[in-house]
Amino acid sequence: MRMLERLAFGAAMLFAACTAATAQQPPQFGQPISPADLAPWDIEITPSGAGLPPGRGTVAQGEAIFAAKCQACHGAKGAGQPNDRLVGGQGTLAAGQNPIKTVGSYWPYATTLFDYIRRAMPWIQPKSLTNDEVYAVAAYILNLNGIIDADAVMDAQSLPKVAMPNKDGFIPFPRYPPK
Repeated sequence: MRMLERLAFGAAMLFAACTAATAQQPPQFGQPISPADLAPWDIEITPSGAGLPPGRGTVAQGEAIFAAKCQACHGAKGAGQPNDRLVGGQGTLAAGQNPIKTVGSYWPYATTLFDYIRRAMPWIQPKSLTNDEVYAVAAYILNLNGIIDADAVMDAQSLPKVAMPNKDGFIPFPRYPPK
């Protein structure tokens, strides 16, 4: 019984100390964020292209950037190994097949490709590519999938106009309708 009394006394003392400390100065859990502080993180890009930044990139520029910053994870020409495959898979989403989900077979919008590259790539240094580099890498990947021509230039006007092969294969999530 003595041990239980000691534990109860210790808990009571700890409670009293915590109550006294918070009564003198309430805890500070941060501060309100200002619109200016939030702006660098507000980089939403919609399927319509709203939110795309200025910049431009070509397939040829993208090939060089891909070789330097993407190929180690995605393999030569986006074929995969050691990580995600980016090219091929067209027609594999049909029922009864083992789908290969790539940019060319699965993704519904080219703007989503830009957004993903911009936010998450390269994996070891996300958000490190310039807007021009992101447009160029997106152009290269779209070209590898046969979606755009080798002489295409991607920018805020041309990227949303790219017709993705699986655009009609997606059911939009009702909470987030395309803008």
